[in-house]
Amino acid sequence: MTRSYIGELSAEFFGTMILILFGVGVVAQVVTAPDGSLGDHDSIAWGWGIGVTLGVYVAARLSGAHLKPVVSIALAAFKGFPWRKVGPYCLAKFLGAFVVAAIIRAVYVDRIALVDPDHTIKSQGIFSTLPGNGIEGVSIATAFFDQIVGTAILVFVIFALTTASNNPPMSNLGPVVVGLLVVGIGMAWGANAGYAINPARDFGPRLLTYFTGYETAMFDQNGQLYFWLPIVAPIIGGLVGGAMFKYLLEGFLPAEPESITVSEPTDLPTTNS
Repeated sequence: MTRSYIGELSAEFFGTMILILFGVGVVAQVVTAPDGSLGDHDSIAWGWGIGVTLGVYVAARLSGAHLKPVVSIALAAFKGFPWRKVGPYCLAKFLGAFVVAAIIRAVYVDRIALVDPDHTIKSQGIFSTLPGNGIEGVSIATAFFDQIVGTAILVFVIFALTTASNNPPMSNLGPVVVGLLVVGIGMAWGANAGYAINPARDFGPRLLTYFTGYETAMFDQNGQLYFWLPIVAPIIGGLVGGAMFKYLLEGFLPAEPESITVSEPTDLPTTNS
């Protein structure tokens, strides 16, 4: 394995860590202060957006800062990203999310014990998503469709922001705009399924909670097996969004050479380690 490839995987690992530190961290702060004194839905949306922005700044130079398996898969399907890298990239993201979830679980252990000593659905939503964010009345079908739509928006706009011939933001501003995109999705598409839009972000922390006392971690509030939905639906949505940009918009753009963008790693000197 080359030194540059190790750098790419390390960037995805640490970029995802930063994303989850702010995203899951802000949810933990809000949920463990049920009086609303430490935030609400808007602060959660902004926390996730800030996490994305900073995570992209951490990882973009080395890996392109995919940070979400759906982005890696969509880039491989429509933008020429090597399929052989998709699995390792996704594993790096999953591990980053898992490790950070363990850190947050340890840091917030006392506050979680105060509001939910039995480790139930009440605080499970800190780490992973639920239909309707844990309330009754939102079906699995609705949550599934919601995740397809939300992730399609995410990938469609990321492609638009990172295609050079589409007059995207300058590379040093790109992460800020991607972060604002996630804030917007959180504010408009957060009600039905908690806008996971990222299999690693959901399953990594979900698995960690399963190992640390949450017997219901793989289920929703109605006892239905749920862990699969934030994995399968976002992948479908990412492919839909990528295909829409590729086949319905990109072909009409002027033919200009692509330049390095926030989703495309630069070529670094290759040295065998």
